[in-house]
Formats: sequence, structure tokens, C-alpha cells
Amino acid sequence: MDAVIHLAGASIAGRFTPAHRAAVRDSRIGPTRALAELAGRTPDGPKVFVSASAIGYYGPDRGDEMLDESAARGDGFLAGLVADWEQATAGAAAAGLRVVNVRTGLVQSPRGGTLRLFHPLFAAGLGGRLGDGRMWQSWIGIDDLVDVYHRALYDAGLSGPVNAVAPEPVRNAEYAKTLARVLHRPVLLPVPGFGPRLLLGEDGATELAEASQRLYPAALLGRGHRFRHPTLEPALRHLLGT
Repeated sequence: MDAVIHLAGASIAGRFTPAHRAAVRDSRIGPTRALAELAGRTPDGPKVFVSASAIGYYGPDRGDEMLDESAARGDGFLAGLVADWEQATAGAAAAGLRVVNVRTGLVQSPRGGTLRLFHPLFAAGLGGRLGDGRMWQSWIGIDDLVDVYHRALYDAGLSGPVNAVAPEPVRNAEYAKTLARVLHRPVLLPVPGFGPRLLLGEDGATELAEASQRLYPAALLGRGHRFRHPTLEPALRHLLGT
């Protein structure tokens, strides 16, 4: 075995109840630590340990600050969770494995994530921005995300945290306009602020639906990485076949 790619973890989507927080945390920290330590102590074992991570590390609202991998950790439940999740890979790093923590942004795929939720609404002509639409959305197409994991396997110069996001983040209002244009539909009234709170609760709405993170993939671009779809509209047209 040459490498380990570790992706497992309960979905963060849902109301941030104590049970949900525990499930999200327990499915990440302990299993990641056990797997990293096992990889590190296996004779003639893997030389690379690639672990999923998340842009929640930067906290739910950093304003217009452009965040690369050197940016400080933010506040909130997800920021603490991601910091501990990445620390759980320390056993592999201590054993000399090259460790890559893939801080994944909002993955665009019609089969999952936010696009799966928004597509039917916008296709029915019912889509709109969330609230004032000013929150930054750091997105990445599913094909580009696969490329990031592929690069993490073979690029010996890539290690530590890696922002897996396209180089052109957009505000939520621009995302809504772009998706509507791709689907040839109007952009209607914004989704009121109480909508996400009904579904996710106060903390869930703040850390998920209303999160604003303007990220830059400095580590990838520093290695000469080329994105298939660095801008949003071509990515959505490719994914939705329009």
C-alpha cells in the first residue's frame, strides 16, 4: 500500500443539537487518529496520508479577508472541530509520512452538496439569494476536487493544509444569479433569514447557510496547479450539461 485517502465522517448538515455535534465530532477525530497511527506504525506501509478537512477551520465570518492556508483559525464549533480533525493526523506525520489535509470548500455536484439542494428550486423558478446575499462562497467543482486528491498523492512538494477551492470565490447573490442564468430561470425574492434557522437552528444557520469565507488556494497555485474550471459559470454549465 502506497497511500491512504481518508474521507469518512458523518454529514455536518442538520440542526446543531448536542447529539448532532457529537456524531459529527466522534465520526472524525477518533477514527482519523486511529487510522493515522496505524499507517505510521505499519512496516513498509504507506508513505502518504491524505485526509479530508474543511474550510470551516476559518470560522463562519471573516468579512472580506482573503484567506490562504496561513490564515489563523476562526471561531465556532466547526473551526474547533476541524482543528482537532487535522491534529488527529499527527501520528502519521510523526512517523515520517507526508500528510495532506484537504480543506474542502462548497463542492459543486448535481449528486450532492449545495447544488443538489439548489438545482430543483432554481429549475422551478423559485431560486434566490440567501438574505442579503453578501456572504462569500468558496466553491469547487467535483472534477477539480478529484484532481486535488490526485495531486495530493503524487506531488511530493504538497503537504499540510490545502485549500481545495476554486481561485474565484463569489458572493451568494452572484452564485444565485449565475445558477439562474445557467438554467434560464429568473432570480426571485431572497430566502428570508428565518428559513435556514427553521431547518438548521441558530448555530447551524450561522455556521452553514450564512457562513462567509473568502478563500484562496495558495498552496495549490504555488505548485503550479491548473483548475479545469476556475470560474463558476463554466463549472455549472459543465456539471448541469447546459
